[in-house]
Amino acid sequence: METVPHAVDPNRAAQHGSVVMRLLDEIFPLVEGFYVDLHKNPELSHSEHRTASGVAEWLTRTGYEVHKGVGGTGVVGILRNGPGPTVMLRADMDALPVEERTGLPYASTAHATDDEGKEVPVMHACGHDAHTACLVGAADLLSESREEWTGTVMVVAQPAEETLDGAQAMIDDGLYERFGRPDVILGQHLGPQPAGLISHRAGVILGAADSYRVRVFGEGGHASQPHTTIDPVLVAAHIVTRLQGVVSREISPSEMAVLTVGRIQAGTKANIIPDEAYLEVNTRALNDNVARQLEAAIERIVRAEAAASGATREPEVERFEGAGITVNDPTSTAEVAAAHHAYFGDDYVIHLPDPFPGTEDFSCFGLPADPQPIPYVFWFVGATPHDVWEAAPGDTPYEKMGNVPSNHSPFFAPSREPTLRAGLAAITVAALSYLGSERSAPPAADAAPMGGAYEGRSYDAGPEPVGDPFPVDAPPPADAPAQAESFGPPPGESAPANPFGPPPGEQAPPSGYGPVPADAPPADSYDQPPRSYGPPMGEPYAPRAETGGQEANDAYDSAFLASSWPDPDQEDPAKSTHDADMDAVIGAQDEELREEWRSEKAEESTLSADMAAILDDDPQGPPHGQDPQGPPQGPPPQGPPHGQPSGPAFGGPPPRGDAHQAPPPGPDDDLPDSEYRL
Repeated sequence: METVPHAVDPNRAAQHGSVVMRLLDEIFPLVEGFYVDLHKNPELSHSEHRTASGVAEWLTRTGYEVHKGVGGTGVVGILRNGPGPTVMLRADMDALPVEERTGLPYASTAHATDDEGKEVPVMHACGHDAHTACLVGAADLLSESREEWTGTVMVVAQPAEETLDGAQAMIDDGLYERFGRPDVILGQHLGPQPAGLISHRAGVILGAADSYRVRVFGEGGHASQPHTTIDPVLVAAHIVTRLQGVVSREISPSEMAVLTVGRIQAGTKANIIPDEAYLEVNTRALNDNVARQLEAAIERIVRAEAAASGATREPEVERFEGAGITVNDPTSTAEVAAAHHAYFGDDYVIHLPDPFPGTEDFSCFGLPADPQPIPYVFWFVGATPHDVWEAAPGDTPYEKMGNVPSNHSPFFAPSREPTLRAGLAAITVAALSYLGSERSAPPAADAAPMGGAYEGRSYDAGPEPVGDPFPVDAPPPADAPAQAESFGPPPGESAPANPFGPPPGEQAPPSGYGPVPADAPPADSYDQPPRSYGPPMGEPYAPRAETGGQEANDAYDSAFLASSWPDPDQEDPAKSTHDADMDAVIGAQDEELREEWRSEKAEESTLSADMAAILDDDPQGPPHGQDPQGPPQGPPPQGPPHGQPSGPAFGGPPPRGDAHQAPPPGPDDDLPDSEYRL
């Protein structure tokens, strides 16, 4: 297989993206409605039947060749549009057995039966509802703008990511043999950063994880006669204690490793010594060799402790779940990040200094064991509401990220509009960075818009809808508001600076690799030429040297030094391509065009009716098992107690404008709290 073609020039990719994104406001209401519907109706791994049907129906309506039931409940959509690379866009669909406690009006009250036959609450506590909504939205945008690109789009909605076996199941079901092998794979994930912020990292971005079932056997008996038994509870206790020394005494201090015993079960009654004990062990590592070292230690310790206790039957150790490290292709990451820099602007794209210890099975799609693995890029989209971020304890972004409701928390409540807009734009622009076509030159700055923009009505009232969550043929309600006239911050205000940017008094160097002192020499004295959107094409972003060197890295110097959102009045960030295009679009639209668009196009969206109904407060009270008061509305003085969020899980008025321009919400003095607070 030939090497994947290099991405088009990032500025050109951003220009193509701007053309496509002019359709965003037409489709955004339906994407948002689909997201809310998925959030209200989550499904556990391997049971994503309703979600998969919604994805398949959307892709079918948009003109894709659709295949369902791939690897279980997976969905594949193919859109061929002439010669060019095949770009695969992937999102995961499954939810978690978590009881939602966000207090959102569209919070999940769903329950389901898990693999062990137990009834459990279900919640989209990891953002897969947003991933899926952005995936179908991007597929729609690409279908509606085929004149802007050539190639093939391969949309993959994956089941069972939370059990780390859905990606491999799709591959084993002939994903690439049946639908073609992609040239590059693109994916994204919600993260705890401020809503709308895009985070990249070349090389290792996520760790490996493995889970093991351990069963130790003894000989049961009466609790008053322990000398006549072999107590498996004691064996299990020794195993747990001994395992805690593996990381500290067997793994090099230069390596990251985690070993957790997350489950232990034995016995039925206090005065009965049981016959066996059961444990589940989870490991994390950023190096496959370390992962195997942890596995060998678990096997050795379990068998040794059983033998030391005189067990007459060998213990059982089984690896039942796992995925390897996620390693972003450096060249492809540089290309996608460059397009994001050019589109969003440098203030809204950061580069992470360290990997996350969390795990995804996304890397399976890259065929890591293949002699010619497929390059892929995986990035994070910030989801934390700006007021929650500001309220979180901590003097640095690292500390704040540890004190906001994050993935797998029952309080995980992404800031809906800026998160979805950023995610939708990020994956679409990333795709266009490979699919960008030379046959259609970007329009001039004063060109007329491709279509109108319709934001839908405010979310305030109405009964809960039934049926199709994204119908396309019903008219909007009579009281739908007029079209929004601005995509950015209020007149006279500039977009906020990146909260992860350089501290006051320091400027970013021309290479974008971190701040320099205020008295540093001018930019033209640096050895490398200035560049506004990252390294040259084909040159990877320089990760931190594994040997401990002091290579320049913008993430350490820029992304994690500022403690909160800077005062917008202190800086005037450079406008991105997107900002300039949007100004031209809005400036070109006069009232006559807007009225004409409203009369001809508004009937294509039912967001106005659907979203108002979906988001209406439940007249019958809070969801099953939920605190009527919702989550705490502010951080405790000394940090959050165990299991509680540091700030409100959702607050502030709905963000206005584009994702990457949404400023932190200010005082709500002119807005009634009851309208925006839960």
